[in-house]
Amino acid sequence: MSEFNRKSHWDKIYQTKALQDVSWFQPTPETSLSFFEEFEVPKTAKIIDIGGGDSFLVDHLLERGYKDITVLDISAEAIDRAKQRLGDKAGQVSWIVSDVTQFQPSETYDFWHDRAVFHFLTQDTDISAYVKIAQQGLKQNAVLVMGTFSEQGPTKCSGIEIQQYSETSMTDIFKPYFEKVSCRTVDHETPSGAIQNFVFCSFKKN
Repeated sequence: MSEFNRKSHWDKIYQTKALQDVSWFQPTPETSLSFFEEFEVPKTAKIIDIGGGDSFLVDHLLERGYKDITVLDISAEAIDRAKQRLGDKAGQVSWIVSDVTQFQPSETYDFWHDRAVFHFLTQDTDISAYVKIAQQGLKQNAVLVMGTFSEQGPTKCSGIEIQQYSETSMTDIFKPYFEKVSCRTVDHETPSGAIQNFVFCSFKKN
């Protein structure tokens, strides 16, 4: 891990910015939810949302009746905000504060979702660690959904450099353990009105 302290950076973001002020704010994560429909994910599936923080995906999954949801985020501040927003419902969710590149899954999941964490990993060692951990944390034939900035997207976010991806580069990185199902590009409009282009890819574990 580089000298840059990821945890401190993200804790400060969540301490100083309101929910509606962060660029990734999305009241209804339609693209992410569409993958649950596409794969007909059963309500009993074990789901993990990487970098879920105070994302609204968990709210929508609970509303849809999903029973086994884990949210992982590097920032305890982000998770505390999500818990406060959910109130009593927060008790229905498993919460993990961890840098994903140091995450040691104690169980295996059916569905792994990541919108906008992976592209913050710019070191080869972190990228390799992530892929290996995802492989270890997923059951056979489990689904992996990755959303990152595309090659037409931003080159920086929240003041730090990111790694852009295309369908080809994303597929190549996950190819050792995962088979690509489909990819799509999506425009996300930030609260400030800027447009960010994402590439979303779904995979199945080999």
